[in-house]
Amino acid sequence: MPRSENPPQMETTSERIERHIKELSDGLIERGAVPSFRDERPLRSFSLGEVAEILGVSGSYLRQLSIDGLGPTPELGTAGRRSYTLRQINELRAYLASARQKEALKFCPRRREGEKLQIISVASGPGSTTTSLYLAQGLAIQGYRVLAIDLDPNGSLSKMFGYYFPDILFSEHPVSMYGALSYNDDRVSMRSVILSTHFDGLDLVAGTFELDRFESESTRRFHNENLRYPDASIKMVSALKEVEADYDVVVVHCGRGSFLTAGAYEAATGVLVTVRPQWPEIVSMTMSLDYYAHNISLIEKAGRPVNHDFTKYLVTRHDPRDVSEQEAVAFLRYSLGDDLLTATVWESDAISEAWLKKRSLYELLAGAVGRSAYEQAMETLNSTNAEVMDLISEVWGRPPMYVSRASRTAGKASS
Repeated sequence: MPRSENPPQMETTSERIERHIKELSDGLIERGAVPSFRDERPLRSFSLGEVAEILGVSGSYLRQLSIDGLGPTPELGTAGRRSYTLRQINELRAYLASARQKEALKFCPRRREGEKLQIISVASGPGSTTTSLYLAQGLAIQGYRVLAIDLDPNGSLSKMFGYYFPDILFSEHPVSMYGALSYNDDRVSMRSVILSTHFDGLDLVAGTFELDRFESESTRRFHNENLRYPDASIKMVSALKEVEADYDVVVVHCGRGSFLTAGAYEAATGVLVTVRPQWPEIVSMTMSLDYYAHNISLIEKAGRPVNHDFTKYLVTRHDPRDVSEQEAVAFLRYSLGDDLLTATVWESDAISEAWLKKRSLYELLAGAVGRSAYEQAMETLNSTNAEVMDLISEVWGRPPMYVSRASRTAGKASS
């Protein structure tokens, strides 16, 4: 007999739909038809040459360490080629920091006592998901402990880490920031919504449609229960304080939600705003800055000053050969000055091809997307990340070192 043959009497429309949801969910679970939430994937190993570039040492030095049995034991491939997993690279960092203590910060850049957690919110805009992805992964490869937070209800960043949540109804517990921010009794700890990724040292809080629920609840409370607009953002600040000791950097991928975005801006120590170098896109970005300023002003009016260490702008999807785009970049540099990052992320078939594979270029070998396109794209991405890492170093009172290293690496690649 079908479960719905004798439905409860005097059932409202919403109750009937909720009953349908429960019956469908229970039936799908019984039949093992629940969608897979995670695409299990290993991260590739890195060649000795790549590891040398990442660590800023010579390949011959790493080879000799391996011969002497010092540090982690690399994998040996054909013709004795050595390669390391990301976990082994981090073990190598720890060894080198101990063996060469004067260069400990170079090898192990994790924050020290007295250095505050860096929370970088990437404003919603063109290329913001790609920027969040490559920044989070790039920081992890450089040895930082990173938490990526996806505030997009569609989970665009989460999917790039292999997490798919076509319907959160199949999960027993919340898996997004909604669980840690909920106004209801079912609020959970921040740690309970953190997921591991295939990058050693990089964790994720996934984006799901639960985030739309938080926006709806916040809107209702704002209108009906005298909730001040910025009050919801306090919950984001409090949630991140729970895990402050576990990470060096948090990368927040902002979504479309107004209350969640306000929370991301209040919690942030720095903000990245992306813009394409095209005149209509610059107009759109300028208009979105008004929304950004409005969010900040509401928080400030509530008596909570917002003191970001930086607000920087990043030109993304840039065709440096296009004359109109050259003019647009020049205009942005004139208008924004030093707040515009020097590096720009070029329009790249390699980045697009990797995206279609639901991978980043860090996960792929050059041959998967074409060596020349791969190297060019990686140069622009790494240069951007280097500037952000030097900003973090400046906040922590450390000397800059990443931009100069990226410049040397780019010189080798072009020679």
